Amino acid sequence: MNLHYIDLGIIILYLITTIFIGYWVSKRASKNIQSYFLGGNSLPWYLLGVSNASGMFDIAGTMLLVYWLSVYGMKSVWIPWVWPVFNQIFLMVYLSPWLRRSNVMTGAEWIKTRFGNGLGANLSHIVVVIFALVSVIGFLSYGFKGIGKFTSAFLPPLITSAETLARHPQINENLYALMLMAITTFYVVKGGMFSVVITEVIQYGILTISAVAIGIIAITQISPETLNAVIPEGWKEIGFGARLGLDWSNLGATASPKLQAFNEWIAKDGYEMFGIFFVMVLFKGIFISAAGPAPNYDMQRVLSTRTPSEAAKMSSLVSVVLNPSRYFMVAGLAILALVHFDSLYTASLTQPDFESILPQVLATYVPVGLLGFLMAGLLAAFMSNFAATVNAAPAYIVNDIYKRFINPNASDKKYVKLSYIASLGIVVIGVSIGFMITSINSVVLWITSALWGGYTAANVLKWYWWRFNGFGYFWGMVSGLAASLIMPFFSKTGLSMFPIEHNFNLNAFPVIFLISIIGCIAGTLLTKPESEETLKKFYKQVRPWGFWKPVHKMILAEDPTFVANKDFKRDMFNVVIGIIWQTSLVAFPVFMVIREWKAFFVAIAIIAVTSLILKFSWWNRLKD
Repeated sequence: MNLHYIDLGIIILYLITTIFIGYWVSKRASKNIQSYFLGGNSLPWYLLGVSNASGMFDIAGTMLLVYWLSVYGMKSVWIPWVWPVFNQIFLMVYLSPWLRRSNVMTGAEWIKTRFGNGLGANLSHIVVVIFALVSVIGFLSYGFKGIGKFTSAFLPPLITSAETLARHPQINENLYALMLMAITTFYVVKGGMFSVVITEVIQYGILTISAVAIGIIAITQISPETLNAVIPEGWKEIGFGARLGLDWSNLGATASPKLQAFNEWIAKDGYEMFGIFFVMVLFKGIFISAAGPAPNYDMQRVLSTRTPSEAAKMSSLVSVVLNPSRYFMVAGLAILALVHFDSLYTASLTQPDFESILPQVLATYVPVGLLGFLMAGLLAAFMSNFAATVNAAPAYIVNDIYKRFINPNASDKKYVKLSYIASLGIVVIGVSIGFMITSINSVVLWITSALWGGYTAANVLKWYWWRFNGFGYFWGMVSGLAASLIMPFFSKTGLSMFPIEHNFNLNAFPVIFLISIIGCIAGTLLTKPESEETLKKFYKQVRPWGFWKPVHKMILAEDPTFVANKDFKRDMFNVVIGIIWQTSLVAFPVFMVIREWKAFFVAIAIIAVTSLILKFSWWNRLKD
């Protein structure tokens, strides 16, 4: 489908506006690297929270959520725990304040706070930089693939040669993605964190209007009876047992026969044994969440806040502003796709690309004018996520490599210029890898399961165990990172130790996690503890709970008035309440769109009760 000139004009106007904003704020952002990367720690927590949510409202992830909801129904609410989405609750309750108290610029620089300045700390510092850059490149590749699939559904093909398309079927997707990344890179590089936050707040407004419009279109076009005729029994139920319990081969006479292919897709995804899948993602998610944020844009937002208590508030706001609007859109797109499946997919389903359902629905059911606005909103989603990701990367290259090890006395102007170059270099690498990827889902599973499996063990122990040292961190990260990069190749060579072919990265997580733990413990116990001064300074400044009794005794000997953090039980209670609260924020807009009113009001009641509990048990007790 080609866009009407009105829709095209709206999109062009939006792109020009974002570029102008990036240029407008570039002077303020270029004062020094503190301003460039963290906005000078002057931005209000609510702006950073909206910005962070906007960055997470990415187009590739939204396409994936539409696929999951369409195929798995309300049980898809649990599938994003594979990321895991509830890490925002751990951040909100206690980890964001802990991280913000370090007063650093990046996750790698934080290592100095925990492990000091010795050889172990320096090695740990370097390996965090490597992990951060690998993670950022992975997310750029993921975003590249999503925006290419989205844009090519609307715009005319740049390459029409049948011979070229036969050899490179995704060439038009990749070329359009390349063009949009180039535009976004300009305002990110010029404006730094100020540009990213200001444009993301504007983009969130567009996204919210777009989401509401799509949900309303779906509600007015699709009746509950029409939807019921094309979904299997159990699709609207959020609960589950040992098995998924959805059979797409037993539908009404009005349903598309092509929907029966969903059974094959479920088998391919490996989610039929849903009870086992849920236990695995819960196990993985708790450890990943307890490790704190990965060194990406989420961490940069925490470090950009003005105070530790504002860091906690910022993380709480993410769930409030992201989930209701995003899932209102996702639900609308999903039910439009299910009811009109035949007209959307006239070709064979032998090799379906359901990740492209979002642009297909928009192209078919949204009128001229509104389509341009919605397109601008979804382009905003891509640009927000891409901008936030790119902004996180140069901080590690410039601050943690160049400034620390190469030229610590350079001028602020030189650091900012080098940040421009670093941003461009990271984008080029991410785009290059994106050209070679065919599936959004494959990238997501590798990042969230294999790559984060190598990150988790070392980053859990760094918060909660006093004896853990820089060498333990280094060897834990190296062994975990190496395993996450090597083990996925086993699934392609037949050397896999896993009997389950599907979800190799998810199934590999426990093994990668175990390898990393062995590296952590061996590296720690075979070397000396960190100095008493380093441990005491960290414990007093960050004030974590956990296994810190020996350090606590050292501090009491010097300062008998010192009081330890005794909030573990309350924090864990708030985490449980927070996860229930967050899940209800995801479920209620979906129930609204599909008109399941009893479940909708139950979800609203749960939100009200859990919000009241969190007000007294968490919000009122925040302190810096």
